[in-house]
Amino acid sequence: MSADRIDDDRTARRWRLVLGTAAEPELGGLGSPEEAAMDRAMGSLYDSTPDAPTGRRSAGLGGSAPRVARWLGDIRTYFPSTVVEVMQRDAVERLNLTQLLLEPELLEAVEPDVHLVGTLLGLNKVMPETTKATARSVVRRVVRDIEERIAARTEAAVSGALNRAARTRRPRARDIDFDRTIRANLAHYLPEQRTIVPQRLIGHGRRSRAVHRDVVLAIDQSGSMAASVVYASVFGAVLASMRSLRTSLVVFDTEVVDLTDHLDDPVEVLFGTQLGGGTDINRAIAYCQSLITRPADTLFVLVSDLFEGGIRHEMLRRVHAMKEAGVQVVVLLALSDDGAPAFDHENAAALAALDVPAFACTPDAFPDLLATALDHGDVGAWAERTVR
Repeated sequence: MSADRIDDDRTARRWRLVLGTAAEPELGGLGSPEEAAMDRAMGSLYDSTPDAPTGRRSAGLGGSAPRVARWLGDIRTYFPSTVVEVMQRDAVERLNLTQLLLEPELLEAVEPDVHLVGTLLGLNKVMPETTKATARSVVRRVVRDIEERIAARTEAAVSGALNRAARTRRPRARDIDFDRTIRANLAHYLPEQRTIVPQRLIGHGRRSRAVHRDVVLAIDQSGSMAASVVYASVFGAVLASMRSLRTSLVVFDTEVVDLTDHLDDPVEVLFGTQLGGGTDINRAIAYCQSLITRPADTLFVLVSDLFEGGIRHEMLRRVHAMKEAGVQVVVLLALSDDGAPAFDHENAAALAALDVPAFACTPDAFPDLLATALDHGDVGAWAERTVR
């Protein structure tokens, strides 16, 4: 059999898996027991009847917890983790299986991811005590994975920015950075003297345990911001571990909750949130203003889709007042890998008019964003170069 024919058969079988049994007369059957098992797993989720009118799969997984647990085991066997996460999300969102997530046996079978954590946090208030320990274990696994992904890069980027900010051009003799000074003055080398006559000295201020910058994170916990809440909470915990920063973390809907005291445990932070409900950004900013004691040394990061349920003109006035006082303000429409978010374009434009950048950011790019902001760089220009 030719290579082209093999490729054609493989493509036909893949389309057969996507479209279901209704496409078998045109595309042929499946080629192996493994493909048949994959088809059963997909059919359990996407087939409501053997011959859906459109010839496509449509949702129809039963609601039995044991059956769902077995199905979760099957899809983890036959599909890569990225596909498993999509299928789990379909099962929860499209088939209304959130009640099944309240059963510890089912939670132990799922493939943890950020979206599942968001679902669990939304169920937090109705979750029975027998399930909460398992739910915390699932959340902790996701938090640990995120920390491993971002902690080292965040600490390196932030430390580098703070060190650059602490650098001085008039250091005392014992604080001179000779390597940087020599490099900066190579143009002033005198061959006859075989030496460099430095025109400027570069060094660092003496090391101390002083706090160099304050960071205030305010996170919108409306339902659409679930992934952002998860990532921002973990980043907040990483920043709180750095002595050179004083980090505060606030979550809000129509109420404002200060979770700074729990930053040593991001799982506690997450279970202190309540996803869903309305949004009062103005009220949250008012509270954050009360936390700011050193405006010129403060970075305020608002993570919100900007759909304001509070007093809009007051929100904009407060942001303007922060800027005038010297606070560096950044607005993230999303902190996630989910792509372009839905957001209030009118409010985003109003913030842009105040020279406050508002854009979505991926978790992998966030450390560089922090470094730029803490180094008093142009965050708007950084976003134009980085955000697609």
